[in-house]
Amino acid sequence: MNNNNIKHNILVSNLMEDYNPQALAKGIAKRVKARRLELNLTQSALSKRSGVSLGSLQRFENQSEISLKSLLKIAVALNATEEFKQLFSKVNYQSISDVIKNQENKTRQRGRKND
Repeated sequence: MNNNNIKHNILVSNLMEDYNPQALAKGIAKRVKARRLELNLTQSALSKRSGVSLGSLQRFENQSEISLKSLLKIAVALNATEEFKQLFSKVNYQSISDVIKNQENKTRQRGRKND
C-alpha cells in the first residue's frame, strides 16, 4: 500500500468517526474517564459527586451508553459544562452578508423536511 492510500484510509476513518454516533459516544466516554483520572477520582467518588449510579457510570465508561441527564450530571461534577453550552449553538458568521441574510430570514418555528 502506498503513502497516498494510507493517508486516504486515515482520512476516511477519521471522517467516519465524526459522523458515527457510536464512535462519538465512545470518544466522549474516553474523555470523561480521562478527566476523572486527571482529578484522581475513583468511579465510586464520581458516582457520589454526580449523583449518577455507579453501575451507570461503569456502563458509560465501558460501553459508552448513558442517558443525557446522567451525562450532564457527570459534566457538572467534572466542571465540564461549557462544552454543552456550545452544543448546537448558532453558526459563526463568515461575512457581513451572512449576518444580513440571517436577519432577513425569520426564525423558524417548525421544520418542513420529513426525512
